[in-house]
Amino acid sequence: MTAQQNFSNCTLCRVMRGLAFGGIGAAIGGYGALFFGVDRNEAVYYALFGAFALTVFILRKRKQD
Repeated sequence: MTAQQNFSNCTLCRVMRGLAFGGIGAAIGGYGALFFGVDRNEAVYYALFGAFALTVFILRKRKQD
């Protein structure tokens, strides 16, 4: 029998997760800022921060259980 391989933490998987959650964070940050009345030009900065924050939160190192 072969050992079961864990592909959930491969490099490509981490990049794709980062892109996906970066897009979600950008949408939440940008549209959230527009909802609260921020100018469209400044909402881009909130979108960038939202993408960075959510990506870092998802891809942070977790303690092994």
